[in-house]
Amino acid sequence: MSQMIMSRSLPLEQPSWPASGRWKAVRRRLGTMMVRLTEGPGIQVWTWRLPTSLRSVARARRLTRERLSGWGMEKATDVAELLVSELVTNALCHARGPVRLSLSLMEGMLRCEVEDGGTVLPRLYNAHDDDEGGRGLCLLDTLACCWGAARTINGKVMWFELPAD
Repeated sequence: MSQMIMSRSLPLEQPSWPASGRWKAVRRRLGTMMVRLTEGPGIQVWTWRLPTSLRSVARARRLTRERLSGWGMEKATDVAELLVSELVTNALCHARGPVRLSLSLMEGMLRCEVEDGGTVLPRLYNAHDDDEGGRGLCLLDTLACCWGAARTINGKVMWFELPAD
C-alpha cells in the first residue's frame, strides 16, 4: 500500500483496500490496454460498506455526491450519481451478500467500483420498448469513458471511470 493516501469521512466507513493492488489484479485479468493505472502519490480512495437494503441506493448517491464535492468534481456529479445508482441497484437486486462502494481519484480520473457477492458477470442487453429493465449497462456504456466487471474472491466488482473535468 505504498504511497497511497487513505481518506476517512464517516464512522460507518470501512478501511479501504489497497487501490494499487486491486488495480494490478484487474490489469492482470483485463490487460494493460483496458486498465492503465499506475502506483504513485495522489491516489485517494474512499470505501463504504452498504447495507443490503434498497435504501442503500439513495445512500450511495449521497456518498458519491458528497465525496465528489469534496474533490471539487461537481461537473461529474450527476453522471457519477446516476451510474453508481445503477450499479448499486443491480448489486442489490441481482446478487447476494455485502455490497461495497469505492470511489477513487487518480491523475484526473474518477473510478467507481461496486462489489457484491454475485458470481455472474453482467452483459449488455438490448431492451425492448416495453421492457421494465435492462437499460442500466447501456447507460453505463454510453456515459462512462470505460467500464468493466471482474470476478473477485468474494464475488464480483463492477467499475466505471469518468474524467475529473
